[in-house]
Amino acid sequence: MLTRKQHDLLRFIHERMRESGVPPSFDEMKDALNLRSKSGIHRLIMALEERGFIRRLPNRARAIEVIRLPEVPAAPVPRGRFNPSVVEGGLGRAPAPIRTSLEKTVQEVDSLVSTTGHPVPIMGRIAAGTPISAIQNPSHSLALPPELLSSGEHFALEVRGDSMIEAGILDGDTVILRRQDNADTGDIIVALIDDEEATLKRLRKRGSSIALEAANPAYETRVLGPDRVRIQGKLISLVRRY
Repeated sequence: MLTRKQHDLLRFIHERMRESGVPPSFDEMKDALNLRSKSGIHRLIMALEERGFIRRLPNRARAIEVIRLPEVPAAPVPRGRFNPSVVEGGLGRAPAPIRTSLEKTVQEVDSLVSTTGHPVPIMGRIAAGTPISAIQNPSHSLALPPELLSSGEHFALEVRGDSMIEAGILDGDTVILRRQDNADTGDIIVALIDDEEATLKRLRKRGSSIALEAANPAYETRVLGPDRVRIQGKLISLVRRY
């Protein structure tokens, strides 16, 4: 399943190509989805391409090919709570009857941790780099000893990207987070941007603005209005397989 906006954009592109044989322009997509800027369309296009729903053809303007459509309509994401969507078939790949890399990682980590520990749901992947909306519904759980947890409700995410390497968070790590909607300056959090993009960054409060700071000088700090960012959880521990 996709987010509502991803689903709506995919349907719009499909219908326009079926009617005219030509993909819509970014301006037409922006107007159809009632977005304020074309940058939002660009992020949605990248997400659809990563999930294997569309393909952009190189060196051709407005060249988009719809590869497949979702089997069921996307469920809306209600405000005020963490409710990720299923990414079918693995990120950027068509479904195949083999284990995904996430499944392999989770099963390998599970084999190293006692099954008598506290079960923590694996919610999918999180970007420690360019934000992506690739968080899945829980399909696995990770049994963790109590010393890796704190009070409250917890969930786990597999890290993709290198923007937090100087904080000791590497590509392929599994981060453990406490579910909460607030945090202090300096905390490493999962932030949902514009209800579309999820990213793992360090929180900095700058007056009325929120800064999402990378721990890698190759990445710029993103400064956003408080209405664009919702905190989903705070990092409390990390699992790494060597």
